[in-house]
Amino acid sequence: MPAEHTLEAKAAWSEFVVTKDDWDAADPGLLMGMFSQLVLIRTFEEYVLELAAHGLIHGPAHSSIGQEGGAVGACYALTSEDTVNGSHRGHHQFLAKALAHLHPKGVDPRKQVPEDVRAVLLRSLREICGLDQGFSHGRGGSMHLQWHEAGAIGTNAIVGGGVPLAAGSAWAHKEAGTQAAAFTFFGDGAINIGSTLETFNLAAAWSLPLCFFVENNQYAVSTHVSEVTAEPRLSGRGPGFGIRSWKVDGMDPLAVYLVTQEALTYMRSGGGPTMIEADVYRYFHQNGPFPGSAFRYRTKEEEAQWRSRDPIDTIVGHLVRRRILSKRAVSETIERSKELMTQLGNVLLEPRPGGKQGERRIIPSEWPDPAFVDEGVRGDLSELAEIEFTDAEDFADALTEVKFIGAVAGVMKRRLETDPRVLVMGEDVHRLNGGTNGATRGLSETFPNRVLGTPISENAFAGLGGGVAMDGRFRPIVEFMYADFMWVAADQLFNQIGKARHMFGGEGKVPFVLRSKVATGTGYGSQHSMDPAGIFATAPGWRIVAPSTPFDYVGLMNTALACDDPVVVLEHVDLYNSTGPGLTEDYDHYLPVGKAAVRREGAALTIITYLAMTPAVLDAVQQTGVDAEVIDLRWLDRASLDWETVSRSVMKTNNVLIAEQGALGTSYGGWLADEIQHRLFDWLDAPIERVTGGEASPSISKVLERAAFASTEEVVAKLREMQEQSNG
Repeated sequence: MPAEHTLEAKAAWSEFVVTKDDWDAADPGLLMGMFSQLVLIRTFEEYVLELAAHGLIHGPAHSSIGQEGGAVGACYALTSEDTVNGSHRGHHQFLAKALAHLHPKGVDPRKQVPEDVRAVLLRSLREICGLDQGFSHGRGGSMHLQWHEAGAIGTNAIVGGGVPLAAGSAWAHKEAGTQAAAFTFFGDGAINIGSTLETFNLAAAWSLPLCFFVENNQYAVSTHVSEVTAEPRLSGRGPGFGIRSWKVDGMDPLAVYLVTQEALTYMRSGGGPTMIEADVYRYFHQNGPFPGSAFRYRTKEEEAQWRSRDPIDTIVGHLVRRRILSKRAVSETIERSKELMTQLGNVLLEPRPGGKQGERRIIPSEWPDPAFVDEGVRGDLSELAEIEFTDAEDFADALTEVKFIGAVAGVMKRRLETDPRVLVMGEDVHRLNGGTNGATRGLSETFPNRVLGTPISENAFAGLGGGVAMDGRFRPIVEFMYADFMWVAADQLFNQIGKARHMFGGEGKVPFVLRSKVATGTGYGSQHSMDPAGIFATAPGWRIVAPSTPFDYVGLMNTALACDDPVVVLEHVDLYNSTGPGLTEDYDHYLPVGKAAVRREGAALTIITYLAMTPAVLDAVQQTGVDAEVIDLRWLDRASLDWETVSRSVMKTNNVLIAEQGALGTSYGGWLADEIQHRLFDWLDAPIERVTGGEASPSISKVLERAAFASTEEVVAKLREMQEQSNG
């Protein structure tokens, strides 16, 4: 007969409960400090809901009223060096971390609120109202709150979206040799999101000092947790990933504080990630000032039961019982806090001209200047001011034929040697003699701590790289084995990394390099063959480089790594084993941002191309004898495209052909043709012509795959067609 043996998880999972003795032993200063935070956060959020009810908050106001005990208990245990990020329902998380940063020993509830606390509450209120003097100049609003100085690295409107970023912060803490930890707050909805689960695994595999703090408020909008999971004790997820986990009553701030101390001890001693599930309850609906019972997904009896365990009432009961504060002192503290919020509101509001009695509006001078709308999508490149840029003509006597893949590995090795901030991560980059194509050959042996083989989890490791970049101490190079995998990690690439600089006010930095391999023509089929240039070109925040020679690859990668914007470096497998002009064992030159290369001069036609299509175009021009000027763009994004070179050529030839390899629907050329029409219409003698692949993605059949993408033959056919039209 078969035998069964009960297995137990490697990591412990326990419920953490405090007793009256723990409350009696708690330091009075600790209890008063947490009480002050709870009251300030509660009255702040009540005032936000009041503004929302009068139409003075643009967009949602996701209050955390009722949930404050978890965030306050956790953040009170943290230092300013520890970092936190959180969810769209993150006012309490943000304010708890900010207040703990300003006053680590707490604010005395018996005294007037300190000026620095008043200032941070006003600045937070301004941000939530979308005003210029907010933390992000009003761009973040209620759902995107960030204050790096306090260790509050950003709340997030995408459910689960911030979890991988927090892993990047934790990695940076660990690699920098600090004792700091990262906390990521999320709820019962996000714990079922793929990026969250991927990050559990990655954080545990790499033993990161990251606490997954689950605010289980029982409802994702109106759906109860029991409806979406067979195990509503959400901290049960942790042991399955090898994560030490606790379940705690989040309505009890002391319990949360004490369990957080245990988690911090575990993480600071090198134990790896932790998970704390705090059972909490939001008193109001998903957003706005109405209870859930008003929408009939909760009962008034359920709401009353949870309100009877309110975290403020809980701590007040013990403060009064132990005679640390009187009931009168408690009431005075609450009244002072409410009066403070009224005073802060008066700074921002004025009577509405011609309005009804009591109707108010935001003071017009508080709003951002509309001209600020696009500022900070990318940086101003001032970080490159001290770099000496060169180009191929500066090395004419030194250029020789070198292998493209050797340039890829060589420049990364050089930067790892000379810049301790650089790291490389991706699937199999540490194995197979340099990954699947040899691009990281020899790196893992020399830099084992900075060449990191990842699990197959693009969302997690792309987001982790984004978090590392936003931390500022390191410069990650993240490799996607195939460009199509950008869709797997689309949230992290486009909602998080690409938007971060602008969304948080335009002042932060995101020095993130993504190496994305284009594998058209390799027989890997529809899901491994796309050219992502057209997608990245329409996504805000990204710079795009497309090297077609070994010399260009080195210069463009060096500049990308020096840039404080996210940059995608496109690599084509057709080029890996090719040879081209380069510098033998010299990997220190930089190509300027926004400088295209004229590969061939001509007077009758401007052909604009990039990446592996460049040699195909040159071959086609040679075959047909067309007097064409061939421009290899090198930089493809809106902010970096070399309009000076393109314009000069179009004004000379008055005729344009855009040639690219990939599918029609996601093509880069469609965007570029529209831009040229807007800018240079008066100089065009004919409509812009294009060569692209077909509508379908390349498929496995060798014949069908070749029919799906464009190369030399398609360019030749188009050039001959254009010749016939001009002759006819």
